[in-house]
Amino acid sequence: MLLILDLFGTLAFAISGAFRAVRYEMDILGVIALSIATGIGGGLVRDLLLGQTPPLALVNESYIIICTLGALLVFMAAPKIAKRWDYVLAADAVGLAVFCAIGAAQADRLGAVPMTIVIMSILTACGGGVIRDLLVNEIPSIFTHDLYASAALLGGLIYILLGNFGINSEIQIAATVSSALLLRTLALKYSLGLPSVRSLPASPSTLTKRYREDQKSKKDD
Repeated sequence: MLLILDLFGTLAFAISGAFRAVRYEMDILGVIALSIATGIGGGLVRDLLLGQTPPLALVNESYIIICTLGALLVFMAAPKIAKRWDYVLAADAVGLAVFCAIGAAQADRLGAVPMTIVIMSILTACGGGVIRDLLVNEIPSIFTHDLYASAALLGGLIYILLGNFGINSEIQIAATVSSALLLRTLALKYSLGLPSVRSLPASPSTLTKRYREDQKSKKDD
């Protein structure tokens, strides 16, 4: 069941990557490449960092096939899919929650410390999106929009908390998925987000120079 959800989440992420490629008017190869990078990127990095080689996505061809199919679907029917983007976001939220739990469980299985488990949870859920944004020269959206990484963080913490109480692993994973999915859904529905820093009116060096000039002017007066 977890594998099916994992593939479902991979498809959702692959579609989001393909849509980013469409925005930049890439050719079909670019759409497929960005789709694959988004769909399997997080899991790929996770497995490499945990020493799981070769990574699962490179052993099970289903992941690459799913990403390619998602890319082709978007390439051929982008306008129609865009009109149902709320469904894509819902699928993406499920993918985030599932990847969060899978990342935590994989790290835990290998005996990782709690902090590493949480990091792998976030990395698995958000890594593909970060790679996608970097490939198109954008600031990763997880740092600027919604409660995306925060949902993965919550899921990872829930996983650790329940593990400390010796909760059954199936319940542990289900609770992790549910908590991350709930927070992500609430963020989408109510446009929730973390406080963000306001843009400065000028660079720090320019502001410092102005401040010193003002101080000097006051002394002269």
